[in-house]
Amino acid sequence: MSMPAVDSPTTRIRLVLRGRVLRLPAYLLLIVLSVIIVSLNIAHPSRADAAERGAGFGTWAPISAYGWHGSMLVGGVHTYCITPGAPAPTGQSTDHGISGSAAGLSPQQLAGINLLVTTYGQTDDPVQAAAVAWAVKAIANRQETLQAFGYRGDSLAGAIHWTMSALSPQHDRAVQERAVAYYDEATRAVPGVATASGGLVFTTDAADHRSGTVRVDTTHPATGTITLTNAVFAESGSPTLENASSGSTYALRTAPPAEGRPYSVSGTGRFDAGLAAAVRHYTTPGGQETAGPAGRVQFDVSGADASPRIPPFSPAISTQVAANEAHGGPYVDAVTFIVDDGSWPRADDGSYLPVTASAVVYRTDAEPVAGAAVPGDEAIVGTLQLTTDTVKGPTAPYTVTSAWEMTGPGYYTAVWSVRAADQLPAVAAHTGADFVWTERFGEPSQVAVIAPPPPAPTPAPTPAAEAPPAPDEPRLAELAASGTDAAALRMPAAIAIALISLGAAIIASRRPWSAAPLTIG
Repeated sequence: MSMPAVDSPTTRIRLVLRGRVLRLPAYLLLIVLSVIIVSLNIAHPSRADAAERGAGFGTWAPISAYGWHGSMLVGGVHTYCITPGAPAPTGQSTDHGISGSAAGLSPQQLAGINLLVTTYGQTDDPVQAAAVAWAVKAIANRQETLQAFGYRGDSLAGAIHWTMSALSPQHDRAVQERAVAYYDEATRAVPGVATASGGLVFTTDAADHRSGTVRVDTTHPATGTITLTNAVFAESGSPTLENASSGSTYALRTAPPAEGRPYSVSGTGRFDAGLAAAVRHYTTPGGQETAGPAGRVQFDVSGADASPRIPPFSPAISTQVAANEAHGGPYVDAVTFIVDDGSWPRADDGSYLPVTASAVVYRTDAEPVAGAAVPGDEAIVGTLQLTTDTVKGPTAPYTVTSAWEMTGPGYYTAVWSVRAADQLPAVAAHTGADFVWTERFGEPSQVAVIAPPPPAPTPAPTPAAEAPPAPDEPRLAELAASGTDAAALRMPAAIAIALISLGAAIIASRRPWSAAPLTIG
């Protein structure tokens, strides 16, 4: 291909292609070149994932006299050789992600290598990177690492000196010391796990919804932090607990978000099971396999109550009849609700849930005694019923008027009850299915009496008439002497007395406001 020339009159470019001259406009040539460049980029993808020289000493080449001792950068991550004796990974590398079986290494080897690569290997210090590289290779294959450059001894420090004294003598001792220390630390690493998981298990105290526990369940031993919702840890009073450990159970105390409503306690946490027995595994065709940091095995936990916590509710009633002395008419009662235990249940919108109460009214002839046995059904004269308002709830008294009337004399006594069976399911969930509250019979505030009418007046008794005085004996003697018969004398007197008595009776029997004259004879 010859050099292009500019044809000035037409601003065309002359191209010689296989002996033929092509004249193309300049803009068309630019388009052709752009297409060629894009095609080249597609045919040869970016080598951003190719291994690059990191920090360390030696020659960055597949094979060199003293090798490369340090890190290899893959995607900006410092990785280290785990197959000593193989060429340096200067080609394009493949990321296999976190692996618990990289290069056939054991969990203890992987845990030790991960410890070094994660803790010390992400560095730009060439001495530290070289020390990590020697220690990692020795963990992966100690014998191959010692003999890779001709050393025949059994000392890691000796093998490092054999190579570094010629490669970078001024850094020889520092690399030896750090590498040996790193190797010793890695060999003591406790084999961890590649992954772990877990959760939080909550329990509720059967006797008190405000108490309970949370237990940390994990697949492997771990420690971490838990944060609770709607509860605090009983020991500290805080919703957050640090250094919680798997398998442990912690007491909690709830903090309900809204009074009188069901609620649930939940929690979340972040736990750490230690350094992973794994590495970030990279491979390069024809070169080293390398290990990047897998970090620590960290995982999230969460959990919640298996069912909502329902605050208990025990309602009661205080009552006052409108009038203790009545003259008939309806029975009128003032009813006030009381919460014996817990909180009045609420709906989701915060309104009071309605509560229903009912009463039976008895009539007795005798005044009831407070706490006495309830009379039989024959004494029932009527019933009352009340359902509370969703806005007022228990905050105000309610007036209940019977649809029937008190008609006869006697003592009328109401006995109120609140039963779970009469409530909405949402209310019964708070009271319990067997809840019953009953007012005792004969409460003085519940007795209204209708007195019987007064008895009719009794007529005054009629006074007896006075008998005339008996004649004295001398007079009788005188009459006898004159020849008069005493019996004859007594007869007219008796008749006179009878007439006088009859007249007195007639006078007594006449109305005092009568104007009719009294006639005798």
